[in-house]
Amino acid sequence: MYTQSFSVPDGTEDVKSVGLKAVPKALSAQDAALQAAFDARIDADGRIEPREWMPEAYRKTLVRQISQHAHSEIVGMLPEGNWISRAPSLKRKTILIAKVQDEAGHGLYLYSAAETLGTSRDQMLDALHSGKAKYSSIFNYPTLNWADVGVVGWLVDGAAIMNQVPLCRCSYGPYARAMVRVCKEESFHQRQGYEALLIMMQGTAEQKAMVQDAVNRWWWKCLAMFGPPDADSPNSAQGMRWGIKRISNDDLRQKFVDATVPQAKVLGVTLPDPDLKWNEARQAHDYGQIDWDEFWATVNGNGPCNKERLGARVKAWNDGAWVREAALAHAKKQQQRQMKEAA
Repeated sequence: MYTQSFSVPDGTEDVKSVGLKAVPKALSAQDAALQAAFDARIDADGRIEPREWMPEAYRKTLVRQISQHAHSEIVGMLPEGNWISRAPSLKRKTILIAKVQDEAGHGLYLYSAAETLGTSRDQMLDALHSGKAKYSSIFNYPTLNWADVGVVGWLVDGAAIMNQVPLCRCSYGPYARAMVRVCKEESFHQRQGYEALLIMMQGTAEQKAMVQDAVNRWWWKCLAMFGPPDADSPNSAQGMRWGIKRISNDDLRQKFVDATVPQAKVLGVTLPDPDLKWNEARQAHDYGQIDWDEFWATVNGNGPCNKERLGARVKAWNDGAWVREAALAHAKKQQQRQMKEAA
């Protein structure tokens, strides 16, 4: 699922003003040589692999970004999972089950990628459950009816694809490789969401009104998913310098708007922006102002579903403790048996 710009800092930092703070420090001759080799690899658009030297700031930035991405996939299961038991047909139920399972898999791929950077899954999940780590703010809004599920597939996953496809070229190898499969599956998610809305728009006046209402509620939140404007996103420049981020927040947002306008026309809905119009000079759409106060309030834990989402994750983790303990006990037993047989 996902994803807003992952340059949003974790909870211990000032989310409006934080940047990557370079601490001047004299490098040893060895470290200077390693830094030069790293810079040359980045400048050549090469890949950095787990066992290769990397600056500590690069590693920390990746841990934060990949873990936030993983958390977003896991928490992102909740708004749609809520509708599995209430899907309008067996076909829709089957599709939604498959989609939610995909999101769980995405989270596991990404936790595994983050673990290659020296952080454990337990550490990442502890940060999530304590509220220190962030996840995409889009998942702190409710899915009020079935049209919301379709709009999440069309717009939220559409924004995710726009954000995530460039990550397939990320400079960190395990992250880039994980994103290849994630993006293929997210493309299916967007198509099924759009197809579900097409069916509803061929239905009754009430169904059409449900779709339009859902679009009205989700449109601006999806535009905010790409993160703050470039001028207010101090982490983006360094992320792009390192090849972690490939396209700026504002450019990704513009690409999303331009791609979505013709899709909305085919669907027969109106995007809720009176300022939305084609700019011939720019060869792109102009659009209105995003409510960044709402965005930051939600990021800071004051959205309509923040407490509910985090509470659900903590409960699931606690309820599943016996499964993890049993799996570890079984693995230990198998290891002891293998050692005994090898002796």
